[in-house]
Amino acid sequence: MSITNSTTITNFILVGFRGLTNFRFLLFSAFLVIYMIILAGNVLTIVLVLVTPSLRSSMYFFLCNLSISDILYCTGIVPNMLDVVLKDGGSITLTACLTQFQIYGESMAVSAILLGMMSYDRYIAICKPLHYSLIMNKRLQYQLALFSWWSGFLITLNFAIRISQLAFCDSNVIDYYFCDFYPLLDLSCSEVLVLEIHSNIFSFVLVSVPFFFICVTYVCIILSILKISSVSGRQKAFYTCSSHLSIVCLFYGSLTVVYLSSAKNYSLNRNKALSLLNTMGMPLLNPIIYSLRNAEIQTALRRLGLRCCQALRGLLATRNLKFKLKKL
Repeated sequence: MSITNSTTITNFILVGFRGLTNFRFLLFSAFLVIYMIILAGNVLTIVLVLVTPSLRSSMYFFLCNLSISDILYCTGIVPNMLDVVLKDGGSITLTACLTQFQIYGESMAVSAILLGMMSYDRYIAICKPLHYSLIMNKRLQYQLALFSWWSGFLITLNFAIRISQLAFCDSNVIDYYFCDFYPLLDLSCSEVLVLEIHSNIFSFVLVSVPFFFICVTYVCIILSILKISSVSGRQKAFYTCSSHLSIVCLFYGSLTVVYLSSAKNYSLNRNKALSLLNTMGMPLLNPIIYSLRNAEIQTALRRLGLRCCQALRGLLATRNLKFKLKKL
């Protein structure tokens, strides 16, 4: 691969959603509302896990990490995307572009690995319940989470550094709404075949290995559940896995849709719309799925709401008392 240490282009133009100029205010409003819901939902999940003792198990610890990943993922892309949509295009420096790619790639890698860790947690909880607290201790939780973050960071950093060494000497227009890997390669006048092959290999490993691991663990989980004699016991065991399975289906389903849409050469605007499933759909639905399908989170949410209402009432009562004392 022919690589140069200097680039003649240091700024890129993001086209955004071409052909939707007349709807840019509507798109901006919709994206802004969704982004605020994503932030609120994931921050609320993190707060619930931190302040509720009953949610301080390994499953919710990994869920908290997944929420952090979703927040970073959206925050790295959406604010700049909002600016691009509102102005019907926008510029971004090479450094900011690489930073955006780093955040995007790392968050996707971390999410894939964390979903595998969560399936392992469910496997230990259902297949080896007597050894659960011994195996899934705090030390192992932190080690698995650290492995997820460092793996995603180092792999993505490697590609970000190699992209920074490419020469961009012709066009600087990226017909996309953020700095993704392949749109950047399309603009390079360096030889990128080897880099593309390496990217495909790493992407396949990052996606397929956790997915295969999840499939194996759930085969073991299903076999163990079928051995439970009582119907209620089997239903309860299945229910504890339902939220995680829903997120797994959402994550890999959205990746499959985006991949197939690219493979079938759909229009670029359609590919952009489908890629929003990853950009905004997953971070939006993850906390919703867990809040709707998890009784413990629903209970913790009600208790937090009651505590906030009681605190607000106490604050209002104190202010009213002070006001009355001043009048006297």
